[in-house]
Amino acid sequence: MALTKTQRRTRIRNRIRKKVSGTGQVPRLSVFRSNKEIYAQLIDDVSGKTLASASSMDKEIKKEGNKSEIAKAVGLELGKKAVEAGHEVCAFDRSGYLYHGRVKALADGAREGGLKF
Repeated sequence: MALTKTQRRTRIRNRIRKKVSGTGQVPRLSVFRSNKEIYAQLIDDVSGKTLASASSMDKEIKKEGNKSEIAKAVGLELGKKAVEAGHEVCAFDRSGYLYHGRVKALADGAREGGLKF
């Protein structure tokens, strides 16, 4: 029996989360992609806290350009917030999405913003 798209993504996501975990020194950069928006968070899994976050819904993000350009702006914003909070290294969690398109653009933007992963 074939898996649905969401079942397949959940299976991949669980496989990734077995290996990727965030700590206070090296938080996890988690990405969520909806059809319209994109969200990113730096998460400390040990204490269960979000250290920094950015999304395409934020007022600072310009809603100009295509979705990939907006995702890159979200990554830049998250990178700036993370460096201000004192976090320069993180572990990237693509949440079962392919490292392509908007997810790749967000990662590139976060790297430009000062994050290393």
